[in-house]
Amino acid sequence: MHGPASSGWLLVALCAMTGTYCLTRMRGGGATEQRRAAGGEALMGFGMAAMAVPAAVFTPPSWAWSVYAALFTAAALPALWAARAGAHHLHHLVGAAAMVYMSVVMAGSPARAHGGGGSGVPLLTGALLLYFAGYVLLTGVRLVPVAAVAGRNGGGGSAGWGDRPELTRACRLSMGIAMVAMLLTL
Repeated sequence: MHGPASSGWLLVALCAMTGTYCLTRMRGGGATEQRRAAGGEALMGFGMAAMAVPAAVFTPPSWAWSVYAALFTAAALPALWAARAGAHHLHHLVGAAAMVYMSVVMAGSPARAHGGGGSGVPLLTGALLLYFAGYVLLTGVRLVPVAAVAGRNGGGGSAGWGDRPELTRACRLSMGIAMVAMLLTL
């Protein structure tokens, strides 16, 4: 899953910044459902950042992939329950399932997955790639017409960051792009 070190570090930075922004959104004064979604997205961002660390810098022990799989399986359960309510929860479920899949693949063949390629089930990897590529395109199109919500909370304190729909969509777009990058290198 890990490619060249420079692109790996860019992926780590992107996912960590996305996770940090999602934590900021969690602290906002939005509805409970929005805070839960932000928490799931923060977990996903930080998990993706940890999995994207270049292998030349740190190769996790073999048991770490099982921990990742268990963590994302636990994250998929609430998403499975909430998927009854809307499409975005279904996306969280697919994202968590993709992370479980990548963790299992890495646990099964860590030497090949660290840049050797050829790991995973090609049909499943291809289906996930198509899904996330479509998600990235759709989210990108939805991001274009969104106007900035300037000055909504008296000048943009920390509570205002969670109310910015264009930042939330950009956050989701960047995680979708990161997922495509991770799946491509699987």
